[in-house]
Amino acid sequence: MHRKGATRAFPAGSPEIPAAFRELGQPAFIPGSMGTSSFVMAGERGSLERSFGSICHGAGRALSRTAARKRIGGAEMRRELEARGIVVRSTSTRALAEEAPFAYKQVERVVAVVERAGLGRRVAQLEPLGVVKG
Repeated sequence: MHRKGATRAFPAGSPEIPAAFRELGQPAFIPGSMGTSSFVMAGERGSLERSFGSICHGAGRALSRTAARKRIGGAEMRRELEARGIVVRSTSTRALAEEAPFAYKQVERVVAVVERAGLGRRVAQLEPLGVVKG
């Protein structure tokens, strides 16, 4: 199956999952943004019936790249991230502005919807330490 805009999240016991994860469910990485949390989730039974074993593959954009660049410059975005202790390596300040955290939906809310729908469950919440763009 082609999952445009989604990632595979089969439930525990699915024979398609590598043996190391079969008892837990398919691990799925749900990124937020370069300045917000990301999550590791595991597929739940409902994912097969409701979404062909798929969940979202990230928070998703709330603003276009152009709209984000109009709201903040890349140098300012770099300063904001570095002020929060996030190491930034980028060949382009434009790319930093396009990927500003406010340009994305709130990943916590997105993950909560996935859980309420019975498609996946949270396994871990990750915080950004560094950003590499370019």
